[in-house]
Amino acid sequence: MTIRIPSLLAVSTIAALSLGAVACTQAEQEKTEANAEVAADNAEITASEAADKAGDLAAQAGEVLEAGTMKAAQAVETGAGNVADRLEANQAEAAAEGRPGAVNPNTDQRVPAPDN
Repeated sequence: MTIRIPSLLAVSTIAALSLGAVACTQAEQEKTEANAEVAADNAEITASEAADKAGDLAAQAGEVLEAGTMKAAQAVETGAGNVADRLEANQAEAAAEGRPGAVNPNTDQRVPAPDN
């Protein structure tokens, strides 16, 4: 359920004005004005609490998104590490066999191409 704060404030104001229109004596009008002020203060408190709650929920949603992104980045990092390990093993094997163009990962030296 969505509570629209401006709507809540408008309803409180209309209710207070309606009560004021019904009041006949000066004392009743003053009492009605005091009640309207209390209602407005309560609406402001409610609006403030709703804003605080919305801020808390937004922060929580941000944390959930950040955690998901972190997990995805960790998965990419793990996958890239696995690929790098396989490529390194393949290059070590190719360099040990003397295949031209291969790079020995331990020495970072490329196996030269044969002279034609």
